[in-house]
Amino acid sequence: MTVIARETTGPMLRRLRSPAAWRETVDILAVLTAASLPWSTSLAGIFNALMLLCMVPFLDVRAFLQSLKRPICIAPIALVVLALAGTLWSDASWGARLYAVNPTVKLLVLPVLLYHFERSQRGHWVLVAFLVSCALLSVMSWLVAFYPHLALKTDPPERGIFVKNYIAQSQEFTLCAVALAYPVVMLLREKRYWLAALLTAVALNFFVNMAFVVVSRTALVTVPIMLGVFALLHLKARSIAIITAALLAGAVLAWQASPHLRKTADTFASDYTRYKEKGEPTSLGLRLEFWQKSLGFFAEAPIKGHGTGSTRGLFEQAKTGSGYQASAEVIGNPHNQTLNVAVQWGIIGIGVLYAIWIVHLLLFRGEGLANWIGLLVVVQNIFTSLFNSHLFDFHEGWMYVIGVGVAGGMVIRAQRAQAKAGEAGS
Repeated sequence: MTVIARETTGPMLRRLRSPAAWRETVDILAVLTAASLPWSTSLAGIFNALMLLCMVPFLDVRAFLQSLKRPICIAPIALVVLALAGTLWSDASWGARLYAVNPTVKLLVLPVLLYHFERSQRGHWVLVAFLVSCALLSVMSWLVAFYPHLALKTDPPERGIFVKNYIAQSQEFTLCAVALAYPVVMLLREKRYWLAALLTAVALNFFVNMAFVVVSRTALVTVPIMLGVFALLHLKARSIAIITAALLAGAVLAWQASPHLRKTADTFASDYTRYKEKGEPTSLGLRLEFWQKSLGFFAEAPIKGHGTGSTRGLFEQAKTGSGYQASAEVIGNPHNQTLNVAVQWGIIGIGVLYAIWIVHLLLFRGEGLANWIGLLVVVQNIFTSLFNSHLFDFHEGWMYVIGVGVAGGMVIRAQRAQAKAGEAGS
């Protein structure tokens, strides 16, 4: 028995002492985090916490601290520090202040992921896991569209939504569909037609689902922008013209065939009219109300803002009209990332927020799949943050942190390998 115990515990102890084994465990937990994100916030949080915990045994503290000096790490950390500092001049309760700090804390994970996947060769596992998970979710979305009783989300029920909400699902499907454009083009250039056809079918599945099952107005605005970015970066003028014509034809066909798509687009005009004429709290009307009031709050304290967690209190003070009007709505999130930051931390906060986006855009200037995915994640976050505070929202914020962290680490790793190859050649 003693011999058997030694034979069993020996390899286990060696594995516990092996940095490579711990790195592999972290990679697996990162894969599980990305795969669970479309389905469950709780599971994603658990896997993420375990991933961070498993980094501790082999962490090279000196190298990690050195990596934090890069602008891509300094900028997100600075926003968290600013949120903490903003609690000192806020008039909100301490509970509200600390609650408002919480959405920024996820940004501290971004430098950790950049550091780890700069050293790991398994970053593509995480990206593929997210794509596969979203593809499976799209299957469930189709099933729920025809069999609503299958949905786990029933309060309130939403057409084609198995879990979470239509905004989160549309963000995932949009990102995956447009991200697949790059590998499809590369595969076509390599004449690997069958695999290109498979990925094209997966992308079309996402687009068709968004056209006929779950239509997001934010997606209607951001998808053309994201496709335009891809075309300008990776296609020639003739290809752009052909693909643009095909996309326009597809859009016209979808418009004629999908009453749900037409209804969603028509709500832009009807929401605005009902808000302006009757003051109704329509979706568009509420955003216009929130933005107008937020600009006023920003003008009152333009330099350092009103402090962390102050937004809801300001809206309560500015409340007017009856409970059934847009002007009477009270909210802690103005549904615009820039205004959300501006109200709480003024011009200082806006500068830090834009610095995050700029340094991360600059990180993904090169060629390759990791550069394309990272660039796409940042571009999507910037434009969807015109209508929401997506950097602070749980689901969309973690999409940003994981996407930029993993793809950014892969890009830095490739840059280092290229630099070493250049040095060896010289």
